[in-house]
Amino acid sequence: MKKPETTLAAALEYDNRKDAAPKVIAKGRGAIAERIIELARKNNVPIKSDPALVQILSKLDIDEQIPIELYRAVAEILAFVYSANNRYRETSSG
Repeated sequence: MKKPETTLAAALEYDNRKDAAPKVIAKGRGAIAERIIELARKNNVPIKSDPALVQILSKLDIDEQIPIELYRAVAEILAFVYSANNRYRETSSG
């Protein structure tokens, strides 16, 4: 029998005025992961599903900046977030 998958979630924050790289600000599995996702949805925070990346991010400590090896993957997520934010602004201002 296949073991049911446990939900994993990680939240990133990046402020280019004070951070050299994005950092993990929340992470969890199971009920905690579901709460992170719920809060993101409630606050219109874009959510990107990337199981391989979340596995790696979940091993980092809270407030730990992402390692240079993850810059490319996280840059793709930031591009997704910026695009989603632009679409949100366009639909909410129109």
